[in-house]
Amino acid sequence: SGSCQGNSVERKIYIPLNKTAPCVRLLNATHQIGCQSSISGDTGVIHVVEKEEDLNWVLTDGPHPPYMILLDGNLFNRRVMQQLKGTSRVSGLAVATAKPSPPQGFSPGLKCPNDGFGVYSKDYGPQFAHCNKTVWNPVGSGLSYEDFDFPIFLLEDANETQVIKQCYQDHNVPRDGSGPEYPLCAMQLFSHMHAVTSTVTCMRRSSIQSTFSINPEVVCDPLLDYNVWSTLQPINSSGKVDPNKEVIIVATRIDSHSFFWNIAPGAESAVSSFVTHLAAAEALHKASDIQLLPRNIMFTFFQGETFDYIGSSRMVYDMEKDKFPLSLNNIHSFVELNQVALRNDSVLWMHTDPVSRMNESVEGEVRNLLDILSISSLGANVTLQEAGFSQPLPPSSFQRFLRARHIPGVVLTDHRTAFQNRYYQSMYDTPENIRMQYPEGLSPEETLEYVTDTAKSLAEVATVVARALYRLAGGANNTSAIQADPKTVSRMLYGFLIKMNNSWFQSIIKPDLKGILGDVPQHYVAVSSPVNTTYLVQYVLANLTGTVINLTKEECLNPEKTPDSEKEMYEYAWVQGSLDPNSTSRVPYCVRSTVRLSKALSPAFELRQWGSTEYSTWTESRWKEIRARIFLVASKELEIITLVLGIAILIISLLTTYFINAKADILFNIPRDPGAVAY
Repeated sequence: SGSCQGNSVERKIYIPLNKTAPCVRLLNATHQIGCQSSISGDTGVIHVVEKEEDLNWVLTDGPHPPYMILLDGNLFNRRVMQQLKGTSRVSGLAVATAKPSPPQGFSPGLKCPNDGFGVYSKDYGPQFAHCNKTVWNPVGSGLSYEDFDFPIFLLEDANETQVIKQCYQDHNVPRDGSGPEYPLCAMQLFSHMHAVTSTVTCMRRSSIQSTFSINPEVVCDPLLDYNVWSTLQPINSSGKVDPNKEVIIVATRIDSHSFFWNIAPGAESAVSSFVTHLAAAEALHKASDIQLLPRNIMFTFFQGETFDYIGSSRMVYDMEKDKFPLSLNNIHSFVELNQVALRNDSVLWMHTDPVSRMNESVEGEVRNLLDILSISSLGANVTLQEAGFSQPLPPSSFQRFLRARHIPGVVLTDHRTAFQNRYYQSMYDTPENIRMQYPEGLSPEETLEYVTDTAKSLAEVATVVARALYRLAGGANNTSAIQADPKTVSRMLYGFLIKMNNSWFQSIIKPDLKGILGDVPQHYVAVSSPVNTTYLVQYVLANLTGTVINLTKEECLNPEKTPDSEKEMYEYAWVQGSLDPNSTSRVPYCVRSTVRLSKALSPAFELRQWGSTEYSTWTESRWKEIRARIFLVASKELEIITLVLGIAILIISLLTTYFINAKADILFNIPRDPGAVAY
């Protein structure tokens, strides 16, 4: 009963904020970035800031510091944050999402993403290093890469934001220029981080703990996950591909990022490209003569690319160390899909590397690659144009492969120079950013199947890519039959951007993975792997490119016991299947595909080189609790009076108890019974 009592008292005092996302601490070889609270949480009087003039109250005029600011999303920019960073009058920040998205754009990422970890350096194309030639993300404020010593939370629920504003209106609004009367509405944010300084420091501490302690206290974890890959023609996953066999790699990234933890919609920065890639893979697999093509095609989806190319650098490392079925020498050419949804006049730009093209043989192969892509776009509603010889490659996984070997390659994007995407690596890179629109009043099932204009346009890009890949692989037949399906693209966009927990995703995953289907999809790489995105890309790819095999559940789960299963060549998955129309049960089946996972953990952690400048060193700090709540706070005078009164009552009660105890024989003397006679 005691705990029930305590809870009800707590509920009367505090209003918890349940729909929030914190800014957490990340670390690399040299820095810590992000935010944290003190160990017991940070508290402050709430002040609503909806225009820049409101900051004066917080920074100079207000009589009740420190303040917790409820900041309008349109003011969440570098200029305002630098003012707040330099004062002790601010104890924390709650950011309300701007609706609609800020028209001027908002990107907390860097102006030069992944700088220093691509191919350009003082030794290779120094004129292109550090974005000297092209600033790719001019809107980038670098806020995500700053270190803040106070907590910053995103308020995801408009109703909770309204509750805070109402509490502020009722108690905190300044009256006639003077400070408001107590009690005041306050907020408390908990987000204390365990790791400090850098990856080198936190990994060393964790390592020492693991060596000497029975219960080690790990303070940070490397960002890690899995890359997803498959091949058009099956290959032996446990052996090595014949050195003479040429393979074309098609690549894209599947992760994104924003200022707040696990808020990474990534519509244009990741989803548009990997959905196009998946659609192209499906279109190619439907071609009749794919097993006869002289060259194989490998579909690759890299995880962790936002954080200095974690996935691609690991795959290159594994190829170099013979830990992958392919070696770098097997790679014939490289085609990468980057941001492709925001095309102007249906133009797609082909970016190549001007430095490697100075080599005559590479130039010839790159020219052939560009010509095949251009020919494949004829008759399609997509125009392919060259970005120009003086233009370097945009931030791309291809750069990590170029660091290892001069591979002919092209990166396809919707921008010639700077990104078209004004919300790169931000919480506003949403379906609206890539102009996804649905008619009013559709049910979830109808929305899943509705073909948007965005889906049609991405399907056209997928068709061009699939036809080009077929020709590159040596296909000689007419390619008009190779066609990406806009309906599939629509389903994928809905599932990866709007609602993961939909009937199609439910039908294509394993029964034990039902729990990964959350509501709103996020594409942050994280530290516990595989994340939802990885699993779903794996099973969507298997569904679109695999074959349904007539095996029982037992045979499907243990294919090595089945003759002719070719376990080294294929992966088998027992998936849930669709709902039976006449009942609530599903009709499961077995899918055979060439889809596999490979580790996306930076080689720096494999080599224990935590200060590496060659490989990504990003880690995420651990924390104990993340929560936010609001409550009314009394004046300091009232708190002191209450405390003094409490102490006085305690002293009086102690003295009274002592006095009663000392005089107990007098006070509690039992009178004799007058009827009793002593003899």
